Amino acid sequence: MQLSLFPDLPTPAPRSPGDRPAPVPDLVRAGILLTRIRPEQNEWRFYRLELWPDLFGQVCLVREWGRIGRPGRLRLDPFSDSTRARSARDRLAGAKRRRGYQEVA
Repeated sequence: MQLSLFPDLPTPAPRSPGDRPAPVPDLVRAGILLTRIRPEQNEWRFYRLELWPDLFGQVCLVREWGRIGRPGRLRLDPFSDSTRARSARDRLAGAKRRRGYQEVA
């Protein structure tokens, strides 16, 4: 006998060992970390751009920026597919490089 906290919901079918979840797009290497360090102006900034899949099949462009060593501000922008998210990420990274940010190796 199987006990359930929600008796009105059907129980899920048992999974076989060969079943695997749907593949997640390879977005792990999609991150860019940029810094702008100017000690003479007491400026120690970072700007991080990453692509994360969300639970609804979209891709979020995650932007975090702030002072190095402190928690930064965070913004998530959803995109319908990874191509659009990558182009937005590359466009933002180019704008930051023009403003003096350099990529961290």
